[in-house]
Amino acid sequence: MILWVDADATPRPVRDIIFRASLRLELDTVLVANHRIGLPANNGYVRFILVEHGFDIADHYIATHASNGDVTITADIPLAAELVDKGVHVISPRGEIYDKENIRERLSVRDFMDALRSTGVETGGPRAYGTKEKQAFASALDKTLTRALQRSRRTKPDPVDPS
Repeated sequence: MILWVDADATPRPVRDIIFRASLRLELDTVLVANHRIGLPANNGYVRFILVEHGFDIADHYIATHASNGDVTITADIPLAAELVDKGVHVISPRGEIYDKENIRERLSVRDFMDALRSTGVETGGPRAYGTKEKQAFASALDKTLTRALQRSRRTKPDPVDPS
């Protein structure tokens, strides 16, 4: 299992939580972005993939490389929908867990708001990222990683006894 991070717009507090979880769980973690991201000094489980600048290049990289059972952190709803369809666990930096039951609705709302903005309607943006959002993310990450790790351990083949 790999923890993928759509790091182009991931808030620093979210990355800090991810880095601690990666070290604690000894979990391979890959940050993907089109600009350099600072990595923790003493955490060999975290690596960084620098992609070209361009629209959705980091998203495409993650969508191509993430697989069933992996976990991804992203605020990008279309990417989340694609990943959920592949069996990837997806969490937003605000702690929303996307799954087969809610992702289509979230995608519809996103498309509706995008259509409103394209006609000139002021829809406002997300509220500021604060303590409440940070706590929601930490809780969602813990819950999702626990569930994903349990599933990955159940699906690993038992070692063959050579005797």
